[in-house]
Amino acid sequence: MRWRKLLWLVPVVACGGVAVAVIQPPPGGPKTAVPIEGKGDVKPATKLPITQVVLFNSGVGFFARSGEVDGNARVDLTFPETDINDLLKSMTLQDLDKGRIDSVSYDSREPVARTLASFAINLDNNPTMAQILTQARGERVEVSLPPAAGAQPVTVVGTIVSLEKQKVPAGKETVLEVEVLNLMTAEGLRAVKLGEVLRIKFTNPLLEAELKRALEVLALSHDSQKKSVSLNFAGEGKRRVKVSYVVEAPVWKTSYRLVLDKDTAPFLQGWAMVENPTDEDWGGVKMALVSGRPISFKMDLYNPLYVPRPTVEPELFASLRPPTYSGGFAKDKAAMAMGEPGNAPMAASPAPAFRGKASGGAPPGDSAPRGEAKMAQEMKFAETMGQELSKRMDLSGVSSAATASQLGDFFQYLIEFPVSLARQKSALLPIVNKPIEGTRVSIYNAAVQPKHPLLGLKFKNTTGGHLSQGPVTVFEGSTYAGDARVLDIQPNEERLIAYAIDLGTEVIPQYGPGSTAITSVKANKGIITTVRKFREVRDYKITNRSGTDRVLLIEHPNRTNQGYKVVETAKPTEETAELFRFQTPVAAGKSAEFKVVEERNLSETILLSSLPDDRILFFLGLNEASPALKAKLKEALAVKAKWDAVRRDLQQVSAALQAITVDQDRIRKNLKETPKEAPVFDTWLKKLSDQEKEIDALTAKQKQFTADEVVTRRAYEEFLAAISE
Repeated sequence: MRWRKLLWLVPVVACGGVAVAVIQPPPGGPKTAVPIEGKGDVKPATKLPITQVVLFNSGVGFFARSGEVDGNARVDLTFPETDINDLLKSMTLQDLDKGRIDSVSYDSREPVARTLASFAINLDNNPTMAQILTQARGERVEVSLPPAAGAQPVTVVGTIVSLEKQKVPAGKETVLEVEVLNLMTAEGLRAVKLGEVLRIKFTNPLLEAELKRALEVLALSHDSQKKSVSLNFAGEGKRRVKVSYVVEAPVWKTSYRLVLDKDTAPFLQGWAMVENPTDEDWGGVKMALVSGRPISFKMDLYNPLYVPRPTVEPELFASLRPPTYSGGFAKDKAAMAMGEPGNAPMAASPAPAFRGKASGGAPPGDSAPRGEAKMAQEMKFAETMGQELSKRMDLSGVSSAATASQLGDFFQYLIEFPVSLARQKSALLPIVNKPIEGTRVSIYNAAVQPKHPLLGLKFKNTTGGHLSQGPVTVFEGSTYAGDARVLDIQPNEERLIAYAIDLGTEVIPQYGPGSTAITSVKANKGIITTVRKFREVRDYKITNRSGTDRVLLIEHPNRTNQGYKVVETAKPTEETAELFRFQTPVAAGKSAEFKVVEERNLSETILLSSLPDDRILFFLGLNEASPALKAKLKEALAVKAKWDAVRRDLQQVSAALQAITVDQDRIRKNLKETPKEAPVFDTWLKKLSDQEKEIDALTAKQKQFTADEVVTRRAYEEFLAAISE
């Protein structure tokens, strides 16, 4: 498969000196070292024009270049620096006729001065001839000098020794300073005036190549925002080659014209707006426009990346005093069994397990990598561009220039004729030119326009293709009627557009106060659940003052997620996540009314043990409560009456004890202030003694009533918890 050749490419380059890349040949072939730059048998750079453009509405574009090369060839391309990362991430190369791809080289981010300084001849800062020759001291050169009268030019071959400036007379009183090149020739040292030199040639081919490469760097550095990318192909004879890549591109946009006529079906014309932001003209390219949302991201592959490594300092050991040893003693057996530190045998560490196959392409006999199938599919869809022609002309004679088709989860328009677009220019391409199914409607939404509906069209996408989002200019015959906007529409999907205010129709929405009614009362393990039904009525009063019948679409809020349900109303013609659309006809000059009734159930739970008697009596009086529940509630009140009687007795005893305790405090104070000889002292003392006996009796009753209160309260709570009706 041709795509396998893409796996052989190793896009690694150096931008200073002669770099060598190892090219992975087909399985079984030898590896060869190929110089990336300065190959003697590489012909001048070949041009590959752009032949295919696929624009996505996600902000990227697929570009393909193809052409013919002869023998070993180099293709030079330039890209904005911002596109280099995308290029390194997506570029694929093909040599389609038994050739191979040697390498891809590209400019680094280093300044041009630093790149020029890496060559044998540094051309930075505009050096003179003398400065260039000074850098080449020790190199052999061929120097051509002007001939004598009627003779051939003189060629001197020698090695550059030095350059100097000499003063020579130029007239009686004038002295000029000239530059002189000193050469070591076969006859000895020879001085040559640079001003008389016709030509100088370096005999060292490597130095000559270095000079040419430095000149190429200078030529490509004129635009500091552009970077050069060189593609090297190796092979014999003329061959077809192809380069493709994905880079950032403007989003292609759509705009539509919709013609409404009383006697014919609505007619839709769609235009795609494409832009050529590059610095290269597109001449007769195959073009496709893809509507989809592929995941696309940027990754910095251009800047050199370095992995941070820890800094490890060498261990420093302090000098030790010479140790002294005492006499020997028997070694401890336990220590021998455990082993001394540093003498324990090392456990053999298992070798790491490598799973999968080695990187670098599929081995012989394996199936093609998973990415090849997708790339082959893309190549196939690109080759089918232009096979089908549009058969219908629009009302104004503009034919559709695109064929719409489905490609997986994407939808594409294949432009059926070659597209030519100059650099930095934009173009409109017709992609839709067909009648569609549609019905005129008036659309009322109180949140959009509280008084008048909007004139609109309910249409079905019968074009057979996907309609991308964009503006719609609506015409009534040949008269402008308004503007609308649509989102992405799939084939055969229905959609609404609104383009003007319907001043001939008026809608007044009236909202009732709403009503609440209990619908059910149920008990479960002592918990009563009451369900209340809340009912709302919205009355839309409609008046059609125009001279034509209207079909009114009422957009009503969809509150299903809040528990509302539409009842006693005709079913909506359409339902969205936010709206119900109800359709009703309104004759010309007539009035109508449309009611939307909604209900919602509200539940309330109450724990019976926390309710006072009046709340239980409230539930007993509800008609929605079942007779069995009412019987249980009555029995519960009887059980609670026993608990209430015990609590009253307990409260009375506690109050009596409290009164006696207060009275005893008073008596004790009186006894403290009254002499013992006084007659009243004995009276108070006897009363205090009688009260102590009464306190003992009341305390016994209090204990009994407290125990009875616990029993009766528990009996009541257990009874309530068991109620389930």
